[in-house]
Amino acid sequence: MATTPLKRQKEMKRLEKQREKAERRAQRKLTHRLQKGGLADSTRPAGDEAAITSVAAPSESAPQN
Repeated sequence: MATTPLKRQKEMKRLEKQREKAERRAQRKLTHRLQKGGLADSTRPAGDEAAITSVAAPSESAPQN
């Protein structure tokens, strides 16, 4: 029994939706865990770590007595 192209297309669409839904669920779960754990600042852009490091670097190179 052969599968028609339309049935294959529908099945692929269904699988894609299922995968997207699982990804959204996992993201919500992760976000909830981070907020519950007190790490709510995870919404900060990734570039902030570099800015913090570059600000901290000059103070470390200050001459010591």
